[in-house]
Amino acid sequence: MKQINKKYTALVTGGTRGIGYAIAEKLLDDGMEVMTTGSSEDSNHPDGSTYHQVDFLNDESLNLFVRFIAEQPIDVLINNAGINKIGKFADIAIDDFDQILKINLRAPFILSQAVIPHMKSNNWGRIVNISSIFSHISKEFRASYSASKFGLDGLTAALSAELSQFGILANSVGPGFINTDMTRKILGEVGIRDIERQIPIKRLGDASEIASLVSWLASESNTYLTGQNILIDGGFTRV
Repeated sequence: MKQINKKYTALVTGGTRGIGYAIAEKLLDDGMEVMTTGSSEDSNHPDGSTYHQVDFLNDESLNLFVRFIAEQPIDVLINNAGINKIGKFADIAIDDFDQILKINLRAPFILSQAVIPHMKSNNWGRIVNISSIFSHISKEFRASYSASKFGLDGLTAALSAELSQFGILANSVGPGFINTDMTRKILGEVGIRDIERQIPIKRLGDASEIASLVSWLASESNTYLTGQNILIDGGFTRV
């Protein structure tokens, strides 16, 4: 993508590994100033980004960070941080369900509230929520995760309906099976080989491929695409 015309500031949550790390790197390459978050004190965040330790499960930590970013000129918000725990529906612990909703849905809701006033004042902003193919389809043992990601897609649609008139475009990106630590932890090597046979492209996606799509959605080049949940899954959900 060509260099942007203005020095925008982006916030990428969960920017320490996998998809979030790749997105942060791409936005830096695009010429943006990038802030990243993670839950650990020490972080492998991309060179050139600024890092903030935030625990989205801890209200005190989250509220402190929200007060901070409300005073920052955040032009682009990438809600990427997420967790997943699989299990039979009848066995899901309510605490696990609540944790998934807090990180995957509640935090994006609160962070969006914090950055929107600045975006409105500039009549320009971009919000990209990293959802999942499981915001469009579901699978056994994914009740908590799907609930959070379907909810995130609903939040995206509502933000678009309300904010597009102010130059704030909100979209979701729904990755399929991407070659990340989380995917390998959830599926295992045998599961990955089975999934690869089901994907028309016959491989897992790469985090950089997600980052390229997010980069365009968050850029000046995107002038009319809003309110969408774009699945990037190698064709998995179409067969």
